[in-house]
Amino acid sequence: MQSTPSVSRGTKKSGPQAIGVSRGGLNTKIHAVCDALGNPLRFKLTAGNVSDTPELIGLIEGLPGQELLADKAYDSDAIVQEAADRGMELVIPPKANRKKKRPFDALKYRARHLVENLFQRMKIYRRVATRYEKLDTRFLSIVYLAGAMKWLQ
Repeated sequence: MQSTPSVSRGTKKSGPQAIGVSRGGLNTKIHAVCDALGNPLRFKLTAGNVSDTPELIGLIEGLPGQELLADKAYDSDAIVQEAADRGMELVIPPKANRKKKRPFDALKYRARHLVENLFQRMKIYRRVATRYEKLDTRFLSIVYLAGAMKWLQ
């Protein structure tokens, strides 16, 4: 009597995953840069427990811009210096624990909702909202595809 061959599961998929542990459990941060109309320009993935500061400097490299709008998580001396070197106006509210408070334009800061709207429009795609992909390169490709759909709207 012949036995049936076992089904192969395929090769093991291993590589960088950009998954980190934070208060809410395992998660991934999507860092995005958008233009003045809310259209995405660049994305980067990091683990949920990684600091936001170094990622912003890499994202804005080579992009022209006059203003840099971001939330409090991106308030650091390195980013303030980088924006000054590029001649950009920094519109980031200072953190509460900052010893030397710097002024920021609250009216211009209201335009940051464009980034939040970008994330809301991308999360209508279930694969972006729930991250089914294990590897970060595959998940990043889904994020870029959702960003392309935003450009087409």
